[in-house]
Amino acid sequence: MDHEALNKENNRTSIRSLLEILMVSTKLGFTSFGGPIAHLGYFHDEYVRRRKWMDEKSYADLVALCQFLPGPASSQVGIGIGVMRAGVLGGIVSFLGFTLPSVIALIVFALILQELNIGEAGWIHGLKIVAVAVVAHAILGMAQKLTPDLKRKAIALLALVVTLLWPTAYTQVGIIILSALIGYLLYKEHKANDAARINFPISRSFALICLALFFGLLILLPILRKVTSLNWIAMFDSFYRSGSLVFGGGHVVLPLLEREFVPNGWISKEAFLAGYGAAQAVPGPLFTFAAYLGAVMNGWLGGLLATVAIFLPAFLLILGTLPFWDTLRRNPKVNGALMGVNAAVVGILISAFYQPIWISSILSPIDFAFVAILFSMLVYWKLPPWIIVLTGAIGGSLMALL
Repeated sequence: MDHEALNKENNRTSIRSLLEILMVSTKLGFTSFGGPIAHLGYFHDEYVRRRKWMDEKSYADLVALCQFLPGPASSQVGIGIGVMRAGVLGGIVSFLGFTLPSVIALIVFALILQELNIGEAGWIHGLKIVAVAVVAHAILGMAQKLTPDLKRKAIALLALVVTLLWPTAYTQVGIIILSALIGYLLYKEHKANDAARINFPISRSFALICLALFFGLLILLPILRKVTSLNWIAMFDSFYRSGSLVFGGGHVVLPLLEREFVPNGWISKEAFLAGYGAAQAVPGPLFTFAAYLGAVMNGWLGGLLATVAIFLPAFLLILGTLPFWDTLRRNPKVNGALMGVNAAVVGILISAFYQPIWISSILSPIDFAFVAILFSMLVYWKLPPWIIVLTGAIGGSLMALL
């Protein structure tokens, strides 16, 4: 009887924990504007300073892991905190609370937009120029961190040249594998910094299943896409691969998504950029831009499918690496391989930045001058992204009158 009462009490405690996580993460999902760095500040204030769910060092180590992995860093930190608080279910609930507000807002926006006729208006061209400034800033910041020496710059250059000349899904996966091998050979003696240990309530066997799923889907989805020619598999593959190869936050996913969907005619440039502007205006992770794209292509179901596909790699990676993080970051060989992968991703993103973003947006000297102004506003004056978007839309409309 005592054992049964204890189980009931544990269940009540677990349900209370899950509801608490849902309430807190949903509040953050409605109020967290400003991109991934700002999100991490909101998380620190809520989870560490106010609620004391974890200490400063544990939070810093979790952030380090999520910055190290591909995917949306702030979302992965939220998932990790949920896992530490209430296991895998806690991670899922934390993710849903933080992500669903912007997902729903962007799907609704996409459905409304479908009723309107979007042409090549001046404000749309202005948003294209905004995209150039924002993505250039994101890639430059990433390159400074991930390619600080000549060897990694060479890996990035190799990835840039190969993916620019042969822009296919197989090329991206192949260059990642090759770069991991090069990084292993070049940096296998590289020593990682010592750090405090963190314990997570996930078994190593479950983590291995998650990692196997991550790599299995990354390899098998492009094959299934070719074999079946089903649209929903092609969509899932494109979003999943984009979510798997992005380091440095949501802005960097833009060139990968544009390359996947605009040249194929799945979505027009105008609709793509209109959605990107809307994604800047809502709180939560910028990866929810995928929900907008999916909804434009296939309604509500497409929006939900795209959301699952682009966030699934982040989920599998954070759950798959948490139990092994201490070991991995102290292993020079694994660390070396990942250094090579990080460098290659910089090259892949520069390639995607050139084609299609740059060549479809910068068409004249005035476009170049305008992107220089927007870039300066973002980088040097440090104005928030929504002001850059608004300036881009107004400037594009004015330039169309010239």
